[in-house]
Amino acid sequence: MIDFKSITTAIDNGLHELMPAPAALITECVLVAVCAIAAYLVFAIIMIYMERKVCAAFQCRLGPNRVGYGGFLQVFADVFKMLTKEIIEIKNSDSRLYNLAPFLVVMSSLITFSCLPFDNGLQILDFNIGVFFIMAASSFGILGILLAGWSSNNKFSMIGAMRSGGQMISYELSMGLSILTLVVLSGTMQVSEMVETQTTGWFIVRGHIPAIIAFIIYIIAGNAETNRAPFDLPEAESELTAGFHTEYSGMGFGLFYVAEFMNMFIIAGIASTIFLGGWAPLYIPGAEGFNSIMAYIPGFVWFLGKTFFVIWLLMWIRWTFPRLRIDQVLVLEWKYLVPIGLLNILIMTICVVMGWTF
Repeated sequence: MIDFKSITTAIDNGLHELMPAPAALITECVLVAVCAIAAYLVFAIIMIYMERKVCAAFQCRLGPNRVGYGGFLQVFADVFKMLTKEIIEIKNSDSRLYNLAPFLVVMSSLITFSCLPFDNGLQILDFNIGVFFIMAASSFGILGILLAGWSSNNKFSMIGAMRSGGQMISYELSMGLSILTLVVLSGTMQVSEMVETQTTGWFIVRGHIPAIIAFIIYIIAGNAETNRAPFDLPEAESELTAGFHTEYSGMGFGLFYVAEFMNMFIIAGIASTIFLGGWAPLYIPGAEGFNSIMAYIPGFVWFLGKTFFVIWLLMWIRWTFPRLRIDQVLVLEWKYLVPIGLLNILIMTICVVMGWTF
């Protein structure tokens, strides 16, 4: 298995040999930022294309199939069109907050994206309180949505922003409880250590029933966090036109669009990291020959395979279930998911203390 720590260490030592320490640090920061933004944009393109094709499959259509092979260049055509669209200034809007809002949403998404461990050592941000940092970084994106609704001077945008605020803040609690259930099982909040612990068995297997329950709650809450059907009340077209980004055009709308898809990738990436072992290969106790073969598969292949599997589950949910009412969305969270999550974390704690985990 490739250890990217040795590669990044070699690059760091080479830069420090070529230039002074401050210049080497600045160069490393620039290189990391460029790589992170490039990866962010590449995965956004893949996500948009995948969404269109999966949607078409569920609706018995072909999806985009004219621009490029299999319609893949349709995404680039849409980006070019969006770049050439006029950015319209809204009358009586708060222009500063209006222009700031999309960047806050993308910034939150990009920082959280930087915490995902794509492989052993291939992670930008890794702290001993990494799980807490991920939850904090992903939480301030709601500020951009609230600012977008408030500053647009549009009642539909404001209603969509308030719905999104109530929904996302509520379902963050269930997501946090699900993640804390696995923190109890792993005994650490550092993301890299959580993955390394799963090299001898993924948590969704080792934690048995409580881990499976936490995974189901996480998938439901993750779908609500990304404002996707059946939890797309903040953008309900039949009621609010486009919700909080109704008044945005050009790349203002494009940033919200990209952030929504990348938030889904991040939700799936966190699920694959915490529940499905991240870059850790499939491990079966006693089957040493099978385990050695699985170890030859690169870690980033495992991570991306698991992540896109979870993304496919999220898309399946979107194109299967009808939209809920806002009262049903909040009842599901506060009357069902939160009590089940609290009970589940208690059960996991008992299992860990009594040694009833694999």
